[in-house]
Amino acid sequence: MEQVLSVAFALALLVHALLLGVAVWRVLRGENAVDRLLSVELVSVLALCMLILIALITGESIYMDVALALAALGFIGTLALAKYLADQRMF
Repeated sequence: MEQVLSVAFALALLVHALLLGVAVWRVLRGENAVDRLLSVELVSVLALCMLILIALITGESIYMDVALALAALGFIGTLALAKYLADQRMF
């Protein structure tokens, strides 16, 4: 059972890495600023998921702490970018 779980975690990590690549591509080639903002948020969430998967695979809790910090910074960064875009569109 433990081997099946290890394979599932490794497969999930691979899928998340592929999705992260697609999201980064969307950040670089986004049509407009809102599209890029959503892509940056997706990159943040996927990186968070990858850190949690790495923590589950290795069994070390430091990755959970880093994931929590990344989630907080990603939220604050998204709010700041959204405020900037909202202020920019008003004028």
